[in-house]
Amino acid sequence: MLFRSRRRMKVRLTTAVYALLLGVSSASAEMTASVVSVLDGDTIEVRHVQQPERIRLRGIDCPEKGQPFGKNAKQVTAHLVFGKTVTLEPHGKDKYGRTIAEVLLPDGTNVNQELVKAGWCWWYRKYALGDNVLKQLEQEARAAQKGLWADPSPIPPWEWRKRSKGGGWGGAELDW
Repeated sequence: MLFRSRRRMKVRLTTAVYALLLGVSSASAEMTASVVSVLDGDTIEVRHVQQPERIRLRGIDCPEKGQPFGKNAKQVTAHLVFGKTVTLEPHGKDKYGRTIAEVLLPDGTNVNQELVKAGWCWWYRKYALGDNVLKQLEQEARAAQKGLWADPSPIPPWEWRKRSKGGGWGGAELDW
């Protein structure tokens, strides 16, 4: 176990050094950070280099706070990550300046995948179109009626947000 930790640390350090030498943004290099807050099911805040940083979990979309299952998704995310040191695999920034990332627990568990597997979010096709792992996990959660899939007609968060902005349903098709 110690060997794996040292090896993992060496790989991270080597990746960071190469990123610096090549002039690559640190947002593209793997990093570890402590989770200090869970804002909702798919957004957390970490402390990285003594600075708070908001992280949007890549490839998933959890129900909004006022939406059915929104509190459940936040609670499950908090149970998985709050107060823990996680590894972040960044995939750039979103339009709000949040780092988009895969979030890994110390044992290697992918939090993004765990939330889909447990049925607390949608695979966000718009931003992770080719992610066949998330696709398969969502299909399995739906079939097993896990989490929000226990509801016969769950409303995707992107539709909920449109409705909340006063756009109404207007015959919008569901993107699944």
